[in-house]
Amino acid sequence: MASQKLNDPIPVVSKLKKNVFILFGVLIGLLLLSTIVLAILFSIEKSKTTISIKAVENNLCVTPFCIKAANYLLESIDESVQPCEDFFQFACGTWLKNNRIPDDTGAQDTFNILRTQLDNNVVDILTSELPNDSIKIKAIENARLLYNACVNESAIEAAGVDTILSVLENELGGWPILNGLSWDEKKFNLSNLLLKLREYNNNIIFNCGTSTDDKNSSAYFIRISQSDLALEQRQYYLNETKLTNAYRQFMYDLAASLTNDTTAIDKDVQDIYEFEKKISLFHWTAAEQRARQSEIVRTTIGNLSRLFNTSFDFTNYLRQTYRLANVTLSDNDNVSVSEVEFLRNVSLIIDQHSPRVVQNYLIWRFMMNRAANMPKRYRTIREQFDRVLRGTNAERPRSISCGSYVNINMGFAVAKLYIKKYFDENAKNQSLEMIHNIRSSFIEMLEESTWMDDISKRKAIEKALAIDEKIGYPDYLNSNNVTQLEEDYAQYTFTDSYIHNTLKILKIKSKENFKILRETVDRKAWGASPPTVVNAFYTPSKNQIAFPAGIFQLPFFNKDAPKYINYGGIGAVIGHEMTHGFDDNGRQFDKDGNRILWWTTETIERFNKRKTCIVDQYSQYILEQLNISINGNQTQGENIADNGGIKQAFFAYRKWARKNGNIDKKLPGLMKYSSDQMFFINYAQVWCSKMTDSYAMNRVLTGVHSPGQFRVLGPTSNFDEFDRVFGCKPGHGNSRVNKCTVW
Repeated sequence: MASQKLNDPIPVVSKLKKNVFILFGVLIGLLLLSTIVLAILFSIEKSKTTISIKAVENNLCVTPFCIKAANYLLESIDESVQPCEDFFQFACGTWLKNNRIPDDTGAQDTFNILRTQLDNNVVDILTSELPNDSIKIKAIENARLLYNACVNESAIEAAGVDTILSVLENELGGWPILNGLSWDEKKFNLSNLLLKLREYNNNIIFNCGTSTDDKNSSAYFIRISQSDLALEQRQYYLNETKLTNAYRQFMYDLAASLTNDTTAIDKDVQDIYEFEKKISLFHWTAAEQRARQSEIVRTTIGNLSRLFNTSFDFTNYLRQTYRLANVTLSDNDNVSVSEVEFLRNVSLIIDQHSPRVVQNYLIWRFMMNRAANMPKRYRTIREQFDRVLRGTNAERPRSISCGSYVNINMGFAVAKLYIKKYFDENAKNQSLEMIHNIRSSFIEMLEESTWMDDISKRKAIEKALAIDEKIGYPDYLNSNNVTQLEEDYAQYTFTDSYIHNTLKILKIKSKENFKILRETVDRKAWGASPPTVVNAFYTPSKNQIAFPAGIFQLPFFNKDAPKYINYGGIGAVIGHEMTHGFDDNGRQFDKDGNRILWWTTETIERFNKRKTCIVDQYSQYILEQLNISINGNQTQGENIADNGGIKQAFFAYRKWARKNGNIDKKLPGLMKYSSDQMFFINYAQVWCSKMTDSYAMNRVLTGVHSPGQFRVLGPTSNFDEFDRVFGCKPGHGNSRVNKCTVW
């Protein structure tokens, strides 16, 4: 999931919700159970429901958590909308009315709310005093030092931009736009410039680095591909818009703020933009990358020059790049090249432009990224551009942005403290049980499949059984042995200079990627993402699903929650990630993580037919906010996973409920809903979301996930069990007659 990024006071909007708060007060006051029962009976009197005191005692959950969960759910539901008519509006309608989009983000949704909570927790553990008996860990000390340097804005202002300007002039060959017409083109060396930028972990025009070999998942290989565009999407460059104007203004303002010689800025800015616009015409969209994976070329270092036949020497460049980490490449080292056509065309574009234009563009992309690390004046220039690109209206609080900065760069050190303070170990055991149950449901779905032949079905079951799971955090973080943590962050030593620390981290990250080329892949190891994120992952090369500690929060999970909450939350996420192993991309990898043909041709053809149904369905969805359609091709992998995940989780929950005698109790104020209905309600509320127009446009054009409302409407409209549970008639409102089913 990705994919893929506060909490505002929400007014109480109904007498029913007030009674939930009254009930909470009654509980806190430790009144007699009979008083609680009378209060509950009073709260639902309006619905004319007659419930005996004994039934209430047996079927109603009145724990503090259940009161909290009931309030959370009630503050989102809009009961004026019928579930069968529009399930997203039913589940999220009141949430949409009462939540606003924070000024420092372009959207508000469950993930943003939980990430804000996690960000606050990270700041707390980076600023709180450590227990007296805690082990002294250098990695944690340096994480705190990194944070302190980041929040010290007075020191950042005093340091100014001398360090950045020195890097530009002494290491990168200068930024011509700052030098008027005096820049000397004789200093231009494309290979050296790209090499130096890559040393600072900047992949500009093309990416190069180390990845797991898709044909041999126990080894690494070199991968080359197109890099991102500054505006992220080819379509943004096709017409003159408010965004393209803001982009050029960003260039002008940043350059003008760094020099007194503005004579050449206007022309240079236009030349930079036109250069990138030409590159964008050949840039592959996410949908094209997904559809054209068969065009990926596998070659060797020795044969690379024959593949490209361009003036730029990719072979020599790669040899020099890996030398930065003391890795010597041989002619036999494997290289995977994606978007070969793009790389050839861009090489020609570079040849057709002057050194000044190319140098200006490459340094601009470096500076565009560095603006966030500079004093306030320069960050404000970046912020003005982000307002147009993402619809934001303010910079994030400095403490939060610095906490996030440390978490991104030293996440496992942060997680060492986070899991002790915020992660409930019960989550591991309960999640393992859920994974077992959901895997069993998926295997039953595979066994009952009518479109897979026996050979493909048997191998699919083997792959499902082989899926490795990671929950919470890697085991070494919960140990007193800190050797691995210290070794991982041995180079991460910092001073009180924020910009020096940032530049050092960039170099470290770059070398770390090159250095692993000669190592063997540990397929059972925790992945690159730290435990302190609100997300979940499937890694095809490891056939591994991972659920970091940060996601184990309401509405995804709580150890005291009724199971319909957990299965509708983290359970659907588990099913989603598991299904990724069998979506249009994941199905190309076998149980050992190798990209091979392991389905028969007949089964692949039937899969593609079912996949096309999903693509066509989602392509017909219109985001009314912008009156544009969703890209069903670009989002197909996530849509397949959403549709499969909800089914696996629901069937696993029903099996658990039958086995345990339907012991799940109801929540106050929600007693008229069955446990099955509550599963779907909580599932839907995970995807309550709203976006600014700018953010929404960017999401539709570049995102691989459908907007939240379609992550609710799509899977529920295709699921017969949803119709049964809510009594929906296929073809009416939320329910489809011709349901799309892959898994």
